[in-house]
Amino acid sequence: MSVKVLGVIPARYGSSRLPGKPLKDICGKPMIQHVYENASKSKVLDRVVVATDDQRVYDAVIAFGGEAVMTSVNHPTGSDRVAEAANAYDCDYVINIQGDEPLVPPQIIDDIGTALINSPDCVMATGSVPIDGEDYINNNCVVKVVTDVNGNAIYFSRSPIPYPRHAEHAKYFEHVGIYAYTHEFLNKYTKLAPTPLSEAESLEQLKVLEHGYKIKIVPAPAQYEAVSVDTEEDLQEVIRIYKERNGIE
Repeated sequence: MSVKVLGVIPARYGSSRLPGKPLKDICGKPMIQHVYENASKSKVLDRVVVATDDQRVYDAVIAFGGEAVMTSVNHPTGSDRVAEAANAYDCDYVINIQGDEPLVPPQIIDDIGTALINSPDCVMATGSVPIDGEDYINNNCVVKVVTDVNGNAIYFSRSPIPYPRHAEHAKYFEHVGIYAYTHEFLNKYTKLAPTPLSEAESLEQLKVLEHGYKIKIVPAPAQYEAVSVDTEEDLQEVIRIYKERNGIE
């Protein structure tokens, strides 16, 4: 199956903090359907597929008219799952869209995909969004990123970067976890050896930089609000935002 840009949504059923996460109901639709429908509005994607290891998720996607593929239950990361799914297609680029961000705006998918296509010196692209507030900046669950003057990643960290020695120059950006890869590099990426910084920070994308590759960082659209659902509290926040956006009581 030949496509230029393939969108893959990895969706694992067995979340430790929120079991059955892809099928959690959000105003009458399972979460994975919201992700799929938003991704399908992207102009850069030629095809969208859900990559899962669970028959229940597969059946739910087929039931709402989506496309899904079954993948191994043994993948250590979502990237490995995405790579297995992508290898069933003849595609030039692959975009990994997080299966637990039901509010993901199609525009950020377009922007990240387009940036990679237009950056022949990079093998990968991802996003960022400005953040402020000391509690948020110091939260080690919030991954920060800094870039060079050309918009390529210098470093990702759970710590606040840069250090505010001169606070007026310190601007902070959160990493937005949508990844675009050349298909060729995606297959290399899953085979790259772990690296000291990636293991120290527990951030898989750092091994790309440590192995000498470039990652383009793309600013998210204004008012970016795509909550990652990891807990029941996150789910309720997404439901609140969705109702507010759509005028639902």
